[in-house]
Amino acid sequence: MEIVSQIAGSTLDGLDYIGSLASLGARAAYDTLVAPFHGKPLRLQRAISQAMDVGVRALPILSLITFFIGLILALQAAYELRQFGAMSAVATAVAVSMSRELGPLITAIVVIGRSGSAFAAEIGTMKVSEEIDALETMAISPVSFLVAPKFLAMMVMVPCLTIWANAMGILGGSLFGVAQADFTFVRYVRASIDSLLLRDVTSGLVKSVMFGITITAVGCLEGLSTGAGAEQVGRSTTRAVVMSIFLVVVVDLFFTTLFFFSGSR
Repeated sequence: MEIVSQIAGSTLDGLDYIGSLASLGARAAYDTLVAPFHGKPLRLQRAISQAMDVGVRALPILSLITFFIGLILALQAAYELRQFGAMSAVATAVAVSMSRELGPLITAIVVIGRSGSAFAAEIGTMKVSEEIDALETMAISPVSFLVAPKFLAMMVMVPCLTIWANAMGILGGSLFGVAQADFTFVRYVRASIDSLLLRDVTSGLVKSVMFGITITAVGCLEGLSTGAGAEQVGRSTTRAVVMSIFLVVVVDLFFTTLFFFSGSR
């Protein structure tokens, strides 16, 4: 009975957490997409600043990681394909793997490490220093002022980063293709593009949008839930990273299953 009680308690806590994420995400979506049409200004300057931090400043590390991921994929694919004399399929394996799965997922993990944790630390510090209470005292919604610009920036920049990550992964694979698989660079890129269907690209972009929403909601919720004391800021940041990675994988599983059963490639 004690085990059943613990399982039930954990399940209820999990459902409560998901409900809090959904509520915060819905409020942020309203402030971002609907409220500007009802006379409530969208803080575009803050959103642009967040987009620069989330997107542009993440390009160097994301480019390096995804380039090497593409090279590793090509090496691993070639290891098996050469046994069947199908080295020409290396470009297809890398392009489809990056576009459908690894591009969005690696991008999300990089963004979690850089921006999801930063969201939790920033808002958590504001909560501890009572700046959140000051905003509410001035009748300024913390969700509208803090969360909505981050929400807009992530919705725009994570898909853009995903497209860049896909391109860098294909470029990394071309290094092996040109050196070992008798491709020219132009032929490798053409083979990669020809192997991709619109469904491959759009499925990855849909995932990336949902990843961005998930990362923003988790980071901001953990920041807003920070307790008193500087130590709690660190705990909120750590929890934001862990929960973001877990939920991103769950969202990835859900949409991969959905795309699988909604049609074949």
